[in-house]
Amino acid sequence: MPRIALHTKLKPGMAADYERAHAVIPAELDQLLRQHGVTAWRIWRSGEDLFHEVEVRDWAQFKAAMAAEPVDRAWQERMNVFLDTTEGQSYQRELGQVWQLPES
Repeated sequence: MPRIALHTKLKPGMAADYERAHAVIPAELDQLLRQHGVTAWRIWRSGEDLFHEVEVRDWAQFKAAMAAEPVDRAWQERMNVFLDTTEGQSYQRELGQVWQLPES
């Protein structure tokens, strides 16, 4: 399963609000993510930097499908209140695993 890395930045002072907004995501959004191939989505925060790891069957297909979904558009609008959308503040890359500590 491909893994995608995303990086975004929060606006100063928005970390607590962003985390509260993610405490529970809308059930409709959860359903859409899964319907369009996402099997896992993790977000880590370091200061104002957000690091996302997305496991998804087909990233391009997922992005195209979600662009047509009103539930996702509403969620993105809600999240953009917290994010620094200055050009160059975000990126996406496919991750290739190099190493993992073996299970004991």
